[in-house]
Amino acid sequence: MKKRVLAGILAGLFALSTLAGCGGTTDNSSNNDAAADTTDDAAADDTTDDAAADDTASGDIGSVTMILALRDEFLSTLESGAKKASEELGINLNTADAQSDTSKMIQFIETARNDGQKAVIVNMVDPETAQQCVEAAGDMKVVFVNRPPVDTDAILNENVVYVGSDEMYSGRYQGEWLAEKFKAEGKTEISYILLNGTIGNVSTTQRTESVLKALEDNGITATEATAPLMCDFDRATAQDMITPLLKTIEYDCIIANNDAMALGAIEALKAEGLDPTEIPVVGIDATEDGRAAVKDGEMGMTVFQDASGQGFGALLAAKNLIEGNDLNEGSDYEVDETGYILWVPFEPVTIDNVADYDK
Repeated sequence: MKKRVLAGILAGLFALSTLAGCGGTTDNSSNNDAAADTTDDAAADDTTDDAAADDTASGDIGSVTMILALRDEFLSTLESGAKKASEELGINLNTADAQSDTSKMIQFIETARNDGQKAVIVNMVDPETAQQCVEAAGDMKVVFVNRPPVDTDAILNENVVYVGSDEMYSGRYQGEWLAEKFKAEGKTEISYILLNGTIGNVSTTQRTESVLKALEDNGITATEATAPLMCDFDRATAQDMITPLLKTIEYDCIIANNDAMALGAIEALKAEGLDPTEIPVVGIDATEDGRAAVKDGEMGMTVFQDASGQGFGALLAAKNLIEGNDLNEGSDYEVDETGYILWVPFEPVTIDNVADYDK
């Protein structure tokens, strides 16, 4: 369970920070004492006040900047995980919101480099721009988090790494759950509506591929009820896109690349007078709203993506890169065969275990 895993990591990192004798911390996002992050257009203004903290409190590592593509619910949780890690490791953490603007993201990276920082953590707006991010970083270590470069083989190395969850498992868990449900009903042939995330995003591609493969591998012949709906991971867009189809085509289930789009589909079903508990809708991320929908029976299942764990792992990876340690030193997380990817596992969430994921 995620609580036991994180508890073990926290305990190990507490011991590590005690031995290192680090004293400086940043404020945890769960309280209101920290200075609020700004969202001004000027890149230099969109970082937390932790940038002004005394770097001597962090030993040789100093400050690290984390840049988010957009501070949404999931990425805010990821940010909180990184802030918890900064407290345990005694590293000053600056955070910035690129507001879905790649040029602003590059400016933040350059600001961190010019500030003399040794590492930067980047949640990319566009995974196609990974090389630009690396070039902007110069001699800094780079930790990509949550959104991997499109070509990891070409980008990742001893100075550039990725921390995230293996997306081929996210859709796989959706497909396995759907296959079990339909086979229990005596069905081996189904049709589906697919709600896609951002096209070109690695997670969109792999979540889609893995759910369809899992259905096939588990004896279900699945066909499109309509062409995939491009909803950009957005709840309102998903609701708008799916509404005209709900009473005009035949379908057995709705598959969404994330919880937000699944929730949009659920709202559309209810607005059309349809009962979402009668139509399997599956999502990914196990957000607070997503878990509530699972409890209510309106969402069949979701997949827990450990946002806090990814944030924690990203800062830990930055520290290990700077110190020349193995990427996962100080944690129970696995690395891939290259040693350049730190995996934070996905976990299926259903009505049977959803309560275990409440904060």
